[in-house]
Amino acid sequence: MAQSMPSMQELIRQRTRAGFVGRADERSLFRANLATRPHDERHRFRFHVHGNAGVGKTFLLREWEQIAREQGALTAYVDDSAGSVPEVMAEISRQFALQGRRLKDLDRVLTAHRERRHEAELAALATQSEEAGPSASGRMVARAGLVALGLVPVVGPLAGLLDTEQLADGTDRLRERVMARLRNDEDVQLVFAPEEVLTPVLLHELTEAAGSVPWIALFLDTYELTAPYLDSWLHTTMTTDRYGAMPATTVVATAGQRPLDTTRWGGLRDFVSDVPLAPFTEAESRGLLAVKGVTAEPVVEEVLRLTGGLPVLVSTLAESRPTDPDDVGDPSATAVDRFLKWERDPARRAAALACALPRWLDGDVFRAAVDCPEDQAEAVYDWLRAMPFVSDRGGGSRPRYHDVVRAPMLRAERRRSPRGWAERQRRLARAFRQWREETGAGRDAEDLWADEAWRELRLAETYHLLCAGSGTRCPRRCGTSSTPAGPARAWPCAGHVCWWTRARTRTRRRRPRGEPS
Repeated sequence: MAQSMPSMQELIRQRTRAGFVGRADERSLFRANLATRPHDERHRFRFHVHGNAGVGKTFLLREWEQIAREQGALTAYVDDSAGSVPEVMAEISRQFALQGRRLKDLDRVLTAHRERRHEAELAALATQSEEAGPSASGRMVARAGLVALGLVPVVGPLAGLLDTEQLADGTDRLRERVMARLRNDEDVQLVFAPEEVLTPVLLHELTEAAGSVPWIALFLDTYELTAPYLDSWLHTTMTTDRYGAMPATTVVATAGQRPLDTTRWGGLRDFVSDVPLAPFTEAESRGLLAVKGVTAEPVVEEVLRLTGGLPVLVSTLAESRPTDPDDVGDPSATAVDRFLKWERDPARRAAALACALPRWLDGDVFRAAVDCPEDQAEAVYDWLRAMPFVSDRGGGSRPRYHDVVRAPMLRAERRRSPRGWAERQRRLARAFRQWREETGAGRDAEDLWADEAWRELRLAETYHLLCAGSGTRCPRRCGTSSTPAGPARAWPCAGHVCWWTRARTRTRRRRPRGEPS
């Protein structure tokens, strides 16, 4: 029996999935590309979406992923929670397996890579600890030795606090001692050049998979953070035979704040589609508001005025479905008032502001940041996670505020009460220190530095201490003060993207599976 045609209502629901409105041209562009065979000159193998924060790049990438799946494609979506090329490959393999296609050979080599890497890290730590001694400063030097080798970028910020000449002098010796402990040349490659071993295996697996699906679509988000370690590898993989052949039915889409590097990709305009994203047009903004039930013309006009068409702001202001623009406030009202203008519950407003302080959230961090009665905490936390400016990206990553919302919230809170700001930062630091000490109780330092969960807690504790500190200087680069009286650009808590927190983007690693989000 022939399947019945979907109804008009079903088709409309499909086209407005999860309230996605706008970007009709961009959606049509990607859909048309999947309707064009690879040998056709109109076909593009690479898409790059770029635009300012909050302009809707992630939403578009997710929409493209859904379009690809509707066409039978095998897909994977990866963001900056994967902090290296091997981690990107591991995430691709994990998501393919969920769709019924296991990459067994790649999983096997990835397991070997993780094992050899761990052995090398322990060897480097032991070697440096012998030379530096057991003191706290000695352990810092030992850890920085791994930074010098490029093995553990997670402590990149610590390297800025050490004698770089001393590190450089010992790097070659340390590398030789680590390599001596590895079994063979393949193990050395798995540690120091894993892409050389892993990429040919990945391409072979993709070629095998291409025989059973019409398309393979890879979506790489937050490319402004991942490009430093992905862009060169991706260019080499797609345009040369160094690692082997990539199936022609593979489409790669990336999204970031900056355009592509023209020195690398400029000569491939016939194969790459550049997709700049501007704020929503008025028609698109009105469409998004209508989906949220906001149709009163005075309210719509106010939202359009306040947001400038930035999708994340339009969605945030529409979430409470305002019906009256009364008491809209002075046009110079802060961005925080704009984000939470129609949220009248003081407990929710206070929670939204307090939870901007930590860099990521879970239930424990929420309770440490927010003064909220226990019987209300779960409901307020669920409300907060559902807000458009809180991104729960899936794949095990924790909820995070969108940068375009978090920065003005932090600035407003810091200016409103500098002493209260510092105390709340210290309270969060104490909470993270307690969790770190509980995690590390009875364990050796080498084991702790190899424990991702412990490192995350240590980093969070240090971050909040720095935000609360008096006279603390930003390490190495920006040099700005983090005191409440300091300049408005100081630290991410005042809207400045400083080197210390950006260093974390080089270190972001996947948490162990099963860890609560």
